[in-house]
Amino acid sequence: MPNVCPADYQFLQALLYKQAGLVLDAAKEYLVEARLGPLAKKLGMESIDALVLAAKNRSAPDLEQKIVEAMTIHESSFFRDWKPFEALRQKVIPDLIKARENTRKLYFWSAASSTGQEAYSIAMQVREHFPQLSNWTITIIGTDVSASVVAQARAGAYSQLEVNRGMPARLLTKYMRSEGANWVVRDDIRKMVDFRQMNLIRPWPFLPRMDVVFLRNVLIYFDAGTKRTIFSHVKEISAPDSYLFLGAAESTLGLTEEFVKDPAEGATWYRQKNRGEVTL
Repeated sequence: MPNVCPADYQFLQALLYKQAGLVLDAAKEYLVEARLGPLAKKLGMESIDALVLAAKNRSAPDLEQKIVEAMTIHESSFFRDWKPFEALRQKVIPDLIKARENTRKLYFWSAASSTGQEAYSIAMQVREHFPQLSNWTITIIGTDVSASVVAQARAGAYSQLEVNRGMPARLLTKYMRSEGANWVVRDDIRKMVDFRQMNLIRPWPFLPRMDVVFLRNVLIYFDAGTKRTIFSHVKEISAPDSYLFLGAAESTLGLTEEFVKDPAEGATWYRQKNRGEVTL
């Protein structure tokens, strides 16, 4: 397939930024070709040129959203990087149990949850290690910009390859069941998670006051201004003593002074800065 012409590439850059805040760097035509080529074929179009022309002319319903979804990276795995989930078990949830013993409610948010593995991993960690929470209200929300991956997350069905990436064998047989070629998350675990479509750069829908926010491996695709706005919104919807987890390549440095890093137990999370606290 020929390279994307400069005018079409600029159009796609503007479209992705406007619709999802995604920054498409220069000289990544290969990524456009790899992701939009199959979409063009699926829609019965002869080329990416034809796809872009249809988007420019708005001649196909929901085409802009389909382009955004095709260009969004949906990389996820169960218990990805592991350390944040160990931090939940060792530090975060025990501390929150003490802090919330009067309300007996905990709220978790997996932002940019993709196909759902992260949110289900949180649910399994809660169920596996904290039986005392069985009579608490545990709310886990998973959100993503893509309607198709949200639908897959709700179904909770994963291939053998997908469960091989990170899912411990003991938890696999305990919390998932085999159905044909797939593994399906057990119903009681699926019911712990509410998956919703949500665009992080659009006005945020109502969210409860979060105790734990997993905002991992998504900020790297935004520019600095968008990151600052997202951090501001996270602070607004989070409890003052909440925990924020970012991806290993992500940081608040130079973007916000509202959160401070709190490394412990081999993992790193962020908390809201106390009034008058000096950070380095």
